[in-house]
Amino acid sequence: MQSSQPKGTGRVAGLGPALLSALAFGGSGVAAKPLIEAGLDPLHVVWLRVAGAALVLLPVAWRHRALVMRRPALLAGFGLLAVAGVQACYFAAIARIPVGVALLVEYLGPALLLGWVRFVQRRSVSRAAAVGVVLAVAGLACVVEVWAGLGFDAVGLLLALGAACCQVGYFVLSDHGGDGDEPVDPVGVVAYGLLVGAGLLTLVASPWTMDWQVLTGRAELAGAAVPAALLLAWIVLIATVAAYLTGVLSVRRLSPQVAGVVACLEAVVATVLAWVLLGEHLSTPQIVGGAVVLLGAFIAQTSTPKAAPAAPVAGGGGAPVAAEGELSRGSRPA
Repeated sequence: MQSSQPKGTGRVAGLGPALLSALAFGGSGVAAKPLIEAGLDPLHVVWLRVAGAALVLLPVAWRHRALVMRRPALLAGFGLLAVAGVQACYFAAIARIPVGVALLVEYLGPALLLGWVRFVQRRSVSRAAAVGVVLAVAGLACVVEVWAGLGFDAVGLLLALGAACCQVGYFVLSDHGGDGDEPVDPVGVVAYGLLVGAGLLTLVASPWTMDWQVLTGRAELAGAAVPAALLLAWIVLIATVAAYLTGVLSVRRLSPQVAGVVACLEAVVATVLAWVLLGEHLSTPQIVGGAVVLLGAFIAQTSTPKAAPAAPVAGGGGAPVAAEGELSRGSRPA
């Protein structure tokens, strides 16, 4: 997608939504944990999150109904990978391996994304983006204290890696929607992606078995009894609708690899909010790790935005096109 903006202006315009997306996504766990402790199954919370967001954006989906015929593969891929895939894989992973380990593996997504761009698409990767990824992954290892969980389950690790691959798909598909002569409105992509994701998660989560009475009561947050419905509203409106919309917008203004590194801030945001609102203490390594993640994100966002692709990788229902310099998306935590 060719941009007429000066390089610096485009980067700043993309960095703002990227930071907002990281803040919004990062706050989902703090709101979800009280609901889980109140009696909801984690998978049911995920279903409520996605289905509620899909319902909110249903009028938007209707307005962009032409996308169903124009770009069916893009919409199906976004729903399958960027919405349902990353959520299901992550929650299945934390049932088998420590949360910190699963989170670190999932946030290997930016590194995998660089590998995709460099070795699959055979495009050059800026040194700043590469250094930023290395620093962000190292910082995340400290934030989640990966050394605290040493008993690894092979299936759990594979599921976490699946979440990382789906996260790559989130960034790739978000950017791919802006390719071509007729860019797809990101709001429409998110709306239909959530609808597809909600349908898939319905089959997995079996929401008819949920204890719906939990949502009429209260849950404890920061020592206070908060209406469960209010927490759910935060998860749906802020941590899902706003997070996805700003995230897709940021990817189109930054390169996918740079936006992916900035997204690593989600883990830092989640850790800090858990410290403040849930009383989960931050250790010295976590504080240092958070600073390293911030440094990595800053270095990565100084890299040059992507050049316009030569041709879209995939049409709405056609076969992939192999063109030099093009950018596609192939497959986003929790």
